[in-house]
Amino acid sequence: MPEPRAGAKRPRKRFLRQPQMLRVLYALAPVALAGVYFFGWRVLALLAACTAAGAATEWLMASRRGGPLTTANFVTCALYTLSLPPTMPFWMAAVGIVVGVLFGKEVFGGFGRNFANPAIVGRAFVYVAFPIAMTGSFVPAFRGWPGGFAHWSLPGLTWAPDWLASAADRGVDAVTAATPMVAQRDFGFETPILDLFLGNIGGTFRGQFGEKVLAAGCIGEVSALAVLVGAAYLLVTRTANWRLMLGPLLGAVAACVLFRHVAGIQAVPPLAFTLYSGALLYGAVFMVTEPVSAPKKTAAIWAYGVLIGFLIVFLRWKAQFAGAVAFAILLGNTVGPSLDLAVAAWQDRKKPKREEDSL
Repeated sequence: MPEPRAGAKRPRKRFLRQPQMLRVLYALAPVALAGVYFFGWRVLALLAACTAAGAATEWLMASRRGGPLTTANFVTCALYTLSLPPTMPFWMAAVGIVVGVLFGKEVFGGFGRNFANPAIVGRAFVYVAFPIAMTGSFVPAFRGWPGGFAHWSLPGLTWAPDWLASAADRGVDAVTAATPMVAQRDFGFETPILDLFLGNIGGTFRGQFGEKVLAAGCIGEVSALAVLVGAAYLLVTRTANWRLMLGPLLGAVAACVLFRHVAGIQAVPPLAFTLYSGALLYGAVFMVTEPVSAPKKTAAIWAYGVLIGFLIVFLRWKAQFAGAVAFAILLGNTVGPSLDLAVAAWQDRKKPKREEDSL
């Protein structure tokens, strides 16, 4: 085969295969599989719709600047989709991922140049733009075998499960179904920790204002076990920085101990409930560890992670957001570069002192 002429342009690579990003997709597989089991095959269709919309957005922007499609974009689409309610309308979900990819990454020049996690940008946008769908699309999880593997989704059933039918007969309010976070905050009901760990979240609960349906929350947060399986894979393969994963958990523990056990604020949930409920684990394992938007210096990494975990607990207590994970991570993304600069400046101040001491 003849050698290419000197100065000739090499064919443009149309797809950038990133092994590290592929491993993140592998780690997300148990979370997605658990989502299908607990919520039905609509989860897979939602994932396909968001992936198609996100890939089209990246292709449109990348083709204009002569860049390739990236594996990282598929990770963004998966992270974003799994952070949504299982019955989120397809078109709303597609709008969110387009905004996330476009304004969270592409306007800054594509992969490696984004200051914030694009999946979080998209998720925060749909939360603000479509609040009713984002807070009213939660449903209980399927239970028992084959669970959601035998169904499209719970709202699509032509029949009602036994517990839901009996609940309707008792006049249970299914319209305002509450997630574990909302049930604890607004009605004083704490979902059993084992249910939060495994994902068997459903049934009914009796709160201050009568009996209501307990919904399971977003797709990716439903099973702490599935998230921890993905976390173990990321750590074993050294795909994710363990400091970024541990930092938010330490920050959440510190905030919970400070507010609930030191200050005596009972509105802050107990520690185990704080860690397993909402998307705290999902965010710590898959969102905070996004390498581009995180700081690079070790001290800044610790401060970044702890700050996000602390903010999650604080915002759950003081703000209107029941989960608060997305907004806490966005705030962390915003201050991340400043943390790197602060650590670098501190290290530079220490250098002359160490040099003087050595003399």
